[in-house]
Amino acid sequence: MAMPAEMYRGTHLLPSILSADFARLGEEIGLVMDAGVKIIHVDIMDGRFVPNITIGPVVVEKIAPLVHARGGFLSVHLMVEQPERFLEDFVRAGADALSIHVEACIHLHRTLSAIKELGAGAGVAINPGTDLCWLGEALHMVDFVLVMTVNPGFGGQKFIPETLDKVRRLRQSLPSGVGIEVDGGINRDNIRQVASAGGNWLVAGSAVFHAADVAGEARYLQTQLAD
Repeated sequence: MAMPAEMYRGTHLLPSILSADFARLGEEIGLVMDAGVKIIHVDIMDGRFVPNITIGPVVVEKIAPLVHARGGFLSVHLMVEQPERFLEDFVRAGADALSIHVEACIHLHRTLSAIKELGAGAGVAINPGTDLCWLGEALHMVDFVLVMTVNPGFGGQKFIPETLDKVRRLRQSLPSGVGIEVDGGINRDNIRQVASAGGNWLVAGSAVFHAADVAGEARYLQTQLAD
């Protein structure tokens, strides 16, 4: 289903299932959504663009009904080479928004247009070492920008503090209706700082799913995002 425009403007915690217990994936998704989460973050890795392999459309297809039945949405982060090859598969599986890496996509304009034509939200992701100027000609097309605050490929990494300035500069240049998703090393020690810099979609993986009380941690992190 299409993600309403107000979701991109709102402030949300996005638990990343990369850090979930896959033997209890449905249960853990249910826990965080019952704790108030509206958007579930799904990391797709191909072992080429990043040095890891994760999941594919089949897993998204299995969890989408659970998420949608609770009134939530799936944001799928494609850390893959030639992401245009996979757009239709993931939207058909139930993805409500797709983000693609500027570093991995030669035909960025065409691929973002294709995401929109499929009815999903379109996002562009950028790595810590990539200058924001790479996004310039595409920013008018996106619903959100995903700023990586770790080098992509693995969960549980430490937040790179220097990336906060990138978030601040991006917020100053983007229309208010375009979301800024921030992904990598976010936890209770820095989530308020990241939100203050301008991030409004805050991805947290191990901080949520490795907590002793998964639902309790999701609730706490959301309180840190409240005005």
